[in-house]
Amino acid sequence: MKIKQIIALALVYGMFFFSTGCQKNSNKDDIIVDDEMFEDMDEETILEEGFTDAHTSQNSLDYWGIYSGILPCADCEGIELIIELNSDFSYTKKTTYLGKGDGKPIETSGTYSWNEAGNSIILTGEDAPNQYFVGENVLFHLDMDGNRITGDLAEKYRLNKQ
Repeated sequence: MKIKQIIALALVYGMFFFSTGCQKNSNKDDIIVDDEMFEDMDEETILEEGFTDAHTSQNSLDYWGIYSGILPCADCEGIELIIELNSDFSYTKKTTYLGKGDGKPIETSGTYSWNEAGNSIILTGEDAPNQYFVGENVLFHLDMDGNRITGDLAEKYRLNKQ
């Protein structure tokens, strides 16, 4: 009789453990994301709080280095421009007017800063136009208002990284 009781007891325990092991855990913690919390935030707050992964030229590109090109000129053969951007936010700019004057470069230097969008640099202390859109291994010389130059000569306002 004792063996029948042990077998019955083992069957009851086995069924109990089997039934509880197959049940879905209803105490699971669900993560709920409420998009409404982001709706009232302005872009500046979102960036400050780190809620977005905003990729810009400033934080995504290896832009330091030397860029050169020949820009169009109204009264000369072209303007040879060499700009060196350094990691400490300093720059050196060499401007040579081709076919005009003594042909010696005019060298200026100073610091640069980024625009709010993080896609263009501004050469501090330079007369306008002094802004350049920063792309992958290229600077695009911008117009007086900081806009990309369009039209037939647009490609001539490009400085390539050396």
